[in-house]
Amino acid sequence: MNKSIFSMLIGATLIAGSMAIPVAQAHNSCNVNLNADVRISPEKIEFFDNDQALYYIEDDHKLFVNGKRVSLSRGQQSLVNEFSEKIRGTVPEVKAVAIDGVDLAIEGVNLAFNELLGQGNKVSTELTEKLTSIKLRVSERFEQSATYTIDKDGKTVDSILGEDFEQEVEEVVEGTIKQSMGSLLIAVGQELLTAGGDMSSFEQKMEDFGQRIEREMEQRAEHIETRAEALCQSVVVIDQLENEMSDNIDELSGINVISASHHSQEI
Repeated sequence: MNKSIFSMLIGATLIAGSMAIPVAQAHNSCNVNLNADVRISPEKIEFFDNDQALYYIEDDHKLFVNGKRVSLSRGQQSLVNEFSEKIRGTVPEVKAVAIDGVDLAIEGVNLAFNELLGQGNKVSTELTEKLTSIKLRVSERFEQSATYTIDKDGKTVDSILGEDFEQEVEEVVEGTIKQSMGSLLIAVGQELLTAGGDMSSFEQKMEDFGQRIEREMEQRAEHIETRAEALCQSVVVIDQLENEMSDNIDELSGINVISASHHSQEI
């Protein structure tokens, strides 16, 4: 069998896996930089570099810099309270994007395999079960009173999504496909017979199939893009609040942990 044809067929079914966590797609750009690590626990929000705390907020209103509590005016206290509130508010936003991403992967693999193998096929059933299990684990992590840590490279540590979350989704999809190679080969053979043995006609049909799946997945991903943009805007507001605190609280002068920007680009 023409290897490129089969690769094209498998590629079409992997579209969903590659779209598991779509953030700031197409014409939108979200840039977030952390100059220190951030740890969010039920009691504290901490900002630290090389395991040394730069500052932290306790009980959502007590500000500590270099281990000492800072006395705040009413205006300064309002900034600290809002800053803490906005940071905690991003946690459910991250959860929503992650859960929607797995749901999109489930929809995508079902869309692809149901067309190739028919409704209720074994491949779709197994993939749906495995991806649903991942989704439930992610949801449970967010429901628990856990501590969430994001390092200064912007990578989410395993306490939030689980280590290598996106890779896990992709491996589930790829692993199930490999285990079901026999069924897929039969499907390819049947499609080739339908095309009357005409390889060019079959190749065009497979290409059209992949493009159709991609278009449908992009349309379904729009609501996740909207959520991701809202999350980015939330981080931009947090950046602005940190700048205000740095400008208005002497002890925080010169400290800038979060830098964020969001803009639309013309296509």
